[in-house]
Amino acid sequence: MDPEAAHHAALLGLRARAGPRARADRWPRLRTKLAGLDLPNPVGMAAGFDKNCEAADALLACGFGFVECGTVTPLPQDGNPRPRIFRLSEDRAVINRLGFNNKGLDAFADRLAARANKSGIVGANVGANKDSVDRPADYVLGMGRVWKHASYVTANISSPNTPGLRGLQERGALEELLGRLREARAPLTASHGSRPLFLKVAPDLDETAVGGIAELALTFGLDALIVSNTTLQRPHHLTSDNREEKGGLSGQPLFQISTHVLRLFAEALGGKLPLIGVGGVENGLTALAKIKAGASAVQLYSSMVFEGPGLVARMLDELDGLLMAEGFDNVSEAVGVERA
Repeated sequence: MDPEAAHHAALLGLRARAGPRARADRWPRLRTKLAGLDLPNPVGMAAGFDKNCEAADALLACGFGFVECGTVTPLPQDGNPRPRIFRLSEDRAVINRLGFNNKGLDAFADRLAARANKSGIVGANVGANKDSVDRPADYVLGMGRVWKHASYVTANISSPNTPGLRGLQERGALEELLGRLREARAPLTASHGSRPLFLKVAPDLDETAVGGIAELALTFGLDALIVSNTTLQRPHHLTSDNREEKGGLSGQPLFQISTHVLRLFAEALGGKLPLIGVGGVENGLTALAKIKAGASAVQLYSSMVFEGPGLVARMLDELDGLLMAEGFDNVSEAVGVERA
């Protein structure tokens, strides 16, 4: 099946409650805290799968400890021309150049509000429209609209498929963005209560850039960093015919790249800010490797393309067993033990 058609079919199936069932809190050893959030387990659904907040509760029912919906932009947009998703099956990887396709903030906020009285940690990932003349304003607008009903908010400045978006990671642009978010956050907190604010960064960062972003994250009071989005790199070992397609690479080949950058952030932050590890998480071993490198929680997406949503419960069972075998009473004890 065409990858994008398969994606929509998966969403429809989940919404129809055809997915697997697993209690997210079945493994007491995996219960943990992240930026003040009580997570039943540290394995989350990454942004990009449920862009329009249509299947959050179905994903939670699969066993995810938390779900991040989006990326949502203020105005609906179609994204880039099709085809724009490519499986690299031989490499257990995906390349996408979707371009923030979504139904817009109004539809997203309405769906998020509709689950106001339901349990489960559901975050909102916000971005900027491709043709926006004031991208920081898009983030401020997005944060304001989802704040009341989101468990947390993530500013995504790391997609490679919106021209110029990653420029927001440069120091001057990031100072402006984080300053405006901090200013807008105060009245939202006064009106609707406190929410954690996260920042999602790219894996294609050198040590200097990592240090600068870490410094600004602390200065402007962010609550966590998500490390990382897809990569523009193309490792030499890729074998799929689709390996030269343009876009962001995710899946197994991203694991080493993203975990290296995760370690750099863990070292730069020295435990002052929690990290969420993303990129190539596909089983208990890779989840634990991210945690030991400094992640308080992990997220996945591409591995579900190849394994299906039943992967979540299998991964949690594996992670619990690995922690027990290594003598950890709780997953939080393993965070950063191999950071240096």
